[in-house]
Amino acid sequence: MPLHRNLLIGGKEIPAASGRSTADINPWTGEPYATVAAAGPQDVRAAVDAADAAFTEWAALAPFARRKIFLDAADLMEQRGEQAVQLMAAEVGGTRGWALFNVALAANMLREAAAAITAPHGDVLTTQEPGGLSLAVREPLGVIAAFAPWNAPIILGTRAVVAALAAGNTVVVKASEDAPIACGLFVADVLRDAGLPDGVLSVITNAKADAAAIAQTLIADPRVRAVNFTGSTGVGKVIGTLAAQHLKPAVLELGGKNSVIVLEDADLDHAVNAAAFASFMNSGQICMCADRILVHTSLVDEFTRCFTAKIADMPSGDPSLPTTVIGPLIDEAAARRVAALVTDAVRKGARVLTGGGSPEGALHPATVLTDLPEDASLHHTEAFGPLVAITAFRDDDEAVALANDTEHGLSCGILTENATHGLKVARRIRTGIVHVGDQSVADEPQAPFGGFAASGYGRFGGRWGIEAFSNTRWITLSTEQPHYPF
Repeated sequence: MPLHRNLLIGGKEIPAASGRSTADINPWTGEPYATVAAAGPQDVRAAVDAADAAFTEWAALAPFARRKIFLDAADLMEQRGEQAVQLMAAEVGGTRGWALFNVALAANMLREAAAAITAPHGDVLTTQEPGGLSLAVREPLGVIAAFAPWNAPIILGTRAVVAALAAGNTVVVKASEDAPIACGLFVADVLRDAGLPDGVLSVITNAKADAAAIAQTLIADPRVRAVNFTGSTGVGKVIGTLAAQHLKPAVLELGGKNSVIVLEDADLDHAVNAAAFASFMNSGQICMCADRILVHTSLVDEFTRCFTAKIADMPSGDPSLPTTVIGPLIDEAAARRVAALVTDAVRKGARVLTGGGSPEGALHPATVLTDLPEDASLHHTEAFGPLVAITAFRDDDEAVALANDTEHGLSCGILTENATHGLKVARRIRTGIVHVGDQSVADEPQAPFGGFAASGYGRFGGRWGIEAFSNTRWITLSTEQPHYPF
């Protein structure tokens, strides 16, 4: 019998007001792994009620007491690594290595948030008033609406809430319908067991058909002060529009169309391994994954041969097996979408070097293309699957032009053994993140994470996360009585 989880509202696990539930499907077996409560607008309002009621006390809690909760949660997160492995394999088809990476990074996010709680916030300003003191003070906003995605569920479920909570806000998180336990309830369980007070974090799970109504109700509630969304660019536009209609700030971390650039001075073996990781980690279902490998003409033939051989030999299949690299996509529809991108590209002139063909259920083979024409959908569309195209370039100018030929602007990797050369190219790439001497997929909890243009706006990580979910107030203190003209 499948596991069942209810909503988490006000520290209590309760069924949806309607009594409805929805299936949580295992992408490898196609069978229900669990069922979760299917919330409606009434449940959203109850969650906001709880968050609003808990805000004043949570915001006033001594910083060192708040910090201890986050540090204890980090330890608990690491202790539950094996539980996360089983959960992510069953809920999103995640491999063992990917699940343990999720746990390790999420734990460090919690520790970084703990450090941010007791770090200095605000500034002492100059003032023209004699005997005056002028301060810029950062204060929590109130209730934050958070949307957590499925693809890196424990990392992004933690990121959805951790900075807002550390800043002294309370949070209502709408978990992805494809990973409601891993990206919502699992993270909340860790924080609750670490001592997070009731009502500070509530989790809403819902049926896919109700997603729009849930989002609209949550964002429109006047007690919700800001919005935090990670997900696709298409849905992000909807969320950003809703937030703007209600004059609420939003942090949007959206899709990418990322490149790995292999310069002529790159080490070939390292470049092959780095590009393989960038393209196929988590079966390509990471916003920073490389859809495009741009290789200097002097290396492209040998790189293509070595890279294709490596990809053709990567183990695929059951995500619960420790050797698996390419597991299933989130569902069969996602695999069919990737297959359609390949079919379209080949019909318009691209060549398949390895992979291709029809998916088996949610499993799509790791696929490498070359000669991708500009009129192919894949030229501009994010693959978000085990699919990458190799393109040759003649010089730095062409490499930069190819990398920047996208509406997105999230991440880029530049592979070179000459850091000066790599940095010169990096300064010309229009992305929020560039890694010189490395590939495009990297994340550190203290660094500013985010993109430009269709990849969203706002930054997570370190002090940037605290700033995103706090308000700056100007406060003055006069130690002398001011003079007035009348």
